[in-house]
Amino acid sequence: MTALSEDDLGLLRDTAARFFEEQLPLNALRKLRDDRDETGFDRGQWRAMAALGWAGILIPQSYGGNALGFRALGNILEQSGRTLAATPFISTVLLGAPIIAHAGSEAQRKDVLVAVASGEQILALALDETPRHAPHRISTRAVRHGDHYVIDGHKMFVLDGHVADRFVVVARSTGDHNDRDGLSLFLVDADTRGIRCTRTMMVDGRNAANIEFEQVQIAADALIGLPGAGFDTIEPVLDGACAGLAAEMLGTGLEAFDRTIEYLKTREQFGVPIGSFQALKHRAAEMYCEIELTRSSVAAALEALDNNATAAPALVSLAQVKACEMLELVSNEALQMHGGIGMTDEVDIGLFLKRARVAQQILGDAIYHRERYATLIGI
Repeated sequence: MTALSEDDLGLLRDTAARFFEEQLPLNALRKLRDDRDETGFDRGQWRAMAALGWAGILIPQSYGGNALGFRALGNILEQSGRTLAATPFISTVLLGAPIIAHAGSEAQRKDVLVAVASGEQILALALDETPRHAPHRISTRAVRHGDHYVIDGHKMFVLDGHVADRFVVVARSTGDHNDRDGLSLFLVDADTRGIRCTRTMMVDGRNAANIEFEQVQIAADALIGLPGAGFDTIEPVLDGACAGLAAEMLGTGLEAFDRTIEYLKTREQFGVPIGSFQALKHRAAEMYCEIELTRSSVAAALEALDNNATAAPALVSLAQVKACEMLELVSNEALQMHGGIGMTDEVDIGLFLKRARVAQQILGDAIYHRERYATLIGI
């Protein structure tokens, strides 16, 4: 990993802020939603982000990336969260590519990582099978027959699944559906026979898909890492993705808060700005405190991941809990402080609440991560 100085991180953050404000403002998300865009994000802008080195930010230099690490990526995602930018960061950069980088064969790394870093290939992790995040509760089966595997099962809420070029599929090769052991990972082309993908339009206008695997036959060399040891690979990758998602949620909360404070300063009632009302001041102060607590939690998680600290998993779940709780509070208060006009589609603040509700469920909600945190620290 290439360590960046605080000045470099600040420059990266400023660059990202300008890019998302100019190239992917809120109106870009509105257009994707209103046009029911088939892709769900702007491929040209994604290639532009790749040209800036962002798609390869967790990929080693030997495979076309720059390996700048999680703190750098967190600064980018915080700014993308401010404009609710639709990108395949989570599906491809945080989930798909790290699995290949950590456990893929040399052939898989050369084939996939270079294409991801250049912005030419989209990956999707086919993991969850129920409405709630449960990364080891897997019933999808992969059975070996000579020189190939056959996969049967289904996956839900696969981020960017409808446009992915390849899937990283988590399937059970041995054991019961709730066992941690016995999971295997496979790199599967999206156009493989037997795969049926159904796009789901989420409330925030983002992308996910439900995927059916029916007698999907793949070569044995599609296996990623060792058979039956897949959970040891995906668990740290999920930690990185959760930390990145928490950074994006922090940006979303910050922008919703800033817009609300500006509204409190300009909206008048009884001849004075409503921001002068003591009750609203108290509520705004609570929002600010929760945002700052989340900022500290996210920073600690990102730094721990970059340093491979033993406390990283617990810090990641802590950051995810704080981000979920903060964004629920801030999005609710922002809408209420805007009053009735906040419920209309003409006002942008409602988009932040919709994004909050989806983000709170991706990769585990506050309840899931609170329980995980308690387990990790031995409570």
